[in-house]
Amino acid sequence: MQIRLSTPEDLSGIMALLDGARSFMIRQGNSAQWPVGYPSQEQILRDIASGHSYICEEEGLDGLVGTFYFAQEEEPTYQHIEGAWLDEAPYGVVHRLASDGRVKGMADRVLAWVSARCTNLRIDTHEANQTMLSFLERNGFRHCGTIYVSDGSPRLAFQKHLA
Repeated sequence: MQIRLSTPEDLSGIMALLDGARSFMIRQGNSAQWPVGYPSQEQILRDIASGHSYICEEEGLDGLVGTFYFAQEEEPTYQHIEGAWLDEAPYGVVHRLASDGRVKGMADRVLAWVSARCTNLRIDTHEANQTMLSFLERNGFRHCGTIYVSDGSPRLAFQKHLA
């Protein structure tokens, strides 16, 4: 699998991946994490402009197979946590991870790619996102507490030292 920075030309493919992921989450009983309109095209364009939006392509498959946001920066919604982070060292964040399902283990591949660039990672997810919760548990992330995203809704917060 090839991972590269997204460009504005990737926008329609990214939005299709996000729409598909939203539909999958709804079918799995998680209708609250990504309501209709989130993430918006404007958000994805900001992610692209900041240099933190990535897409995944697989040789032999047409189109994009995955997308995610990755940055080594302070996440504003992580400043307050009900609980405690493992430490206060610099960290990376992954948001808006989505796949079209054609490549099995894509999240594991993204984690391997991210871990080659950052050894301290924080991630949050909705309590109903069983797919992500299973992924985090399987990969040794520790539940640290609850954070609140910009609309005030709670998310389960996780951290892992990857080295």
